Amino acid sequence: MKLELPRADGTLVPYTMGEPRVFAASAAPFASRVAYAAAHVVADPFGGTLDWDATLAFRRHLWAHGLGVAEAMDTAQRGMGLDWAVTRELIARSGREARAAGGRIVCGAGTDQLPPGPAPLDAIAAAYEEQLAVVEDAGAVPVLMASRQLAASARTPGDYAAVYGRLLPQLRRPAVLHWLGPMFDPALEGYWGSADLDAAAAALLDLIGAHASKVDGVKISLLDAGREIDLRRRLPGGVRLYTGDDFNYPELIRGDASGHSDALLGVFDPIAPAAAAALRALDAGDAAGYEDAFAPTLPLARHLFETPTFYYKTGVVFLAWLAGHQRHFRMVGGLESARSVPHLARLFELADAAGLFPDPELAAGRMRAWLTVQGIEQGIGRGGAA
Repeated sequence: MKLELPRADGTLVPYTMGEPRVFAASAAPFASRVAYAAAHVVADPFGGTLDWDATLAFRRHLWAHGLGVAEAMDTAQRGMGLDWAVTRELIARSGREARAAGGRIVCGAGTDQLPPGPAPLDAIAAAYEEQLAVVEDAGAVPVLMASRQLAASARTPGDYAAVYGRLLPQLRRPAVLHWLGPMFDPALEGYWGSADLDAAAAALLDLIGAHASKVDGVKISLLDAGREIDLRRRLPGGVRLYTGDDFNYPELIRGDASGHSDALLGVFDPIAPAAAAALRALDAGDAAGYEDAFAPTLPLARHLFETPTFYYKTGVVFLAWLAGHQRHFRMVGGLESARSVPHLARLFELADAAGLFPDPELAAGRMRAWLTVQGIEQGIGRGGAA
């Protein structure tokens, strides 16, 4: 199939689609790594909030490839359109689906039921407690999400230690801590009590050291491979480092002589079949197979998460639509408009180059229709089917 794709300079470039890659699906868990895909949500195009059938079907797709689901995280538009009332229902429904499928699930617990801005630390802790109860009742491992309200209210690392120190001893099972950098959410600048990342890392390590038995791991999303590796080497034994680095995940998951990162990644949503193939190759000791599965996805990931990084969710949903996982390209809060036409056209090209469209004809047809709506006609002889 041939199309004409727009570039940022206003030109149209002919593009011929390639063949899809075939990735065998297996729901069996991975042996060498723990891996979660932070899953997007599918909006209801008829005016409700979510299309529940499509949203839950996508989670079943992730479990079918052996990946765990990281539910109600920032990929699901927490803080960018999805409110707590709907999030609460999402956690409950996904928990039931996980039990039925035998799938691994973690869920984000935060403080987004509070008004924006500063709040008393007791109120922030109580908000976390309310959400933690919902997550634990759903049978999921909690992810203590970085809190905008706590970032706005805390003045010292001791304030963070007080809030988390109240929460962690109450948990029924160890939780995942969450360090989301300001490139993903500018409101989280200075999290852990300092804008100096070395000081922030020291405060986080002190907290983990004081509550190691209640910490399954920590998700780091700073897009800094060296800093992640350094922190990984300093964690107490038994505490995992879940990479959230969507720029450098192949090398971080592969690891080195001192250890490796596990994964909790938004990019695993659109590349789930390739990610699963890479991890199965790793389980088998097949280094070449690992690289072969992951390498074509890396240019896609780096484009998907380019600045402003927090709009990556738009590309995730665009790719899900093109791949046939949902019927439309609409998002909660109208976020489908957050990326430019040339950005999404390049995303289409990179996903095709990685072989991620299981039905290229469907993807091409949807891409042509979308381009037409954007005012970019695909005429006969100028991008029609080959």
